[in-house]
Amino acid sequence: MTANPLIQRLNHAGFLSQVEQDALHALVLKSRCIQAREDIAQSRSTQTIPLILSGIACRYKFRPDGQRRIVHFLLPGDLYDLHASAHFASHWHLGALTRCQVVDVQRQALLDLAARHPGIAQGLWWATLVELEIEREWLVNDSRPADRRLGHLFCELLVRLQTIGLARDNSCDLRLTQVDLADAIAVSFVHINRIMQSLRNNNLIQCQRGYVKIIDYDRLCEFSEFDPAFLHLSKNA
Repeated sequence: MTANPLIQRLNHAGFLSQVEQDALHALVLKSRCIQAREDIAQSRSTQTIPLILSGIACRYKFRPDGQRRIVHFLLPGDLYDLHASAHFASHWHLGALTRCQVVDVQRQALLDLAARHPGIAQGLWWATLVELEIEREWLVNDSRPADRRLGHLFCELLVRLQTIGLARDNSCDLRLTQVDLADAIAVSFVHINRIMQSLRNNNLIQCQRGYVKIIDYDRLCEFSEFDPAFLHLSKNA
């Protein structure tokens, strides 16, 4: 059975039984492909929850001046608006930044699984907590200087990808453009280029064709004021 990123994520809330894992596998049997730079269409009835199986997506909104602001990155295993009400549609956009495989999970089916399986219920509660904690951390990150904001973002993405087995040796395949990074930390394209150059010149990161390597993770964490505790990761998952 192939690795299921949702199971890999939820295992950080506590080990799932084989029965619970089989139940989660059954949710992801039918996926669809979304090309990079396309929006991931959502049901206006909000009866389905998009689950990212591969690729990187984002929650974003356009400001009145046309500037895009990214407020959250969704990685494999992330459910979009898990905690939202089933009766009110979100006014945020969900966009694929890279090519993504997406499953439209029926909200009621997920609720039924949570009702029958305490491990799944605990995992979904944990996933909701972590999503909210990430959003709170982004609020604090906005008050940091831009170079520290970007360093913090790189550390966050590295750790989140490591938890699902998609990053090793402090390196990860992001395939994000500088425009994406600029829109995530609220700076201009010209400014993001200077920030990237500064982090490279300080021997903190290396970037090549979408791959980002953090040369000295501890030093970048200190520089960026990054503490992974807000991700609530278990040590034995």
